[in-house]
Amino acid sequence: MAKYIVELHFSDGEIVDDPDMKFDTEEDAYEYGLYLHSCMNTGKEILHMSNPGDYPLDDDADDDYEIVVKKA
Repeated sequence: MAKYIVELHFSDGEIVDDPDMKFDTEEDAYEYGLYLHSCMNTGKEILHMSNPGDYPLDDDADDDYEIVVKKA
């Protein structure tokens, strides 16, 4: 049976995944991906509020994620 994981593709070319987070359905993986994307955006906003000079909000950088199927 295929398992689903979320792979995050960042605007700087870095790709990150968590091999311990495996999902049985694509929908569950997609929801987890949305959660991670939300956390990244919230983190950027918090860093910007704490020190805008060091952490400017870059609206042009579009971090994205992709759901990848891997067989367990």
